Amino acid sequence: MSLEIERKFLVKNEDFKKEFYQKKQLKQGYLNSDKNRTVRVRISDNNAFLTIKGKSNSTGTTRFEWEKEIDKTEAEQLFFLCEPSIIDKTRFYVKSENHVFEVDEFYGDNEGLIVAEIELNSENEAFKKPSWLGTEVTGDKRYYNSSLSKIPFKSWT
Repeated sequence: MSLEIERKFLVKNEDFKKEFYQKKQLKQGYLNSDKNRTVRVRISDNNAFLTIKGKSNSTGTTRFEWEKEIDKTEAEQLFFLCEPSIIDKTRFYVKSENHVFEVDEFYGDNEGLIVAEIELNSENEAFKKPSWLGTEVTGDKRYYNSSLSKIPFKSWT
């Protein structure tokens, strides 16, 4: 069983764009966004993946994750079966000492939202917080991509 341990933060400004070493265009949709599991199809540049994630623990940092690379053409076809509202974003990879922040800049109905995630080896692992890192939103389900596909950022009051 593979566990994903990550923390999620809002981003205060676009200074991360001066620090990134790689970026990718991501398009993803949800075949299932049940609260106990999500099944996602994602196209990342020229690669495609099917991902299943379990329910998060009480802190929102840890959950089961399974991912398999699939054919890009098959992924494009699976988008027709997805729940409404496909997520469109650019992911920037920013190194911070021994860690990498994945910073997502959203478009479409989620435009204006920028979120950074960091994967850790344990829930209490220490890491350096860059100056552009803002409020922690780990465990706030509104910021889960599966939630953003149902209730987009632009509709929040």
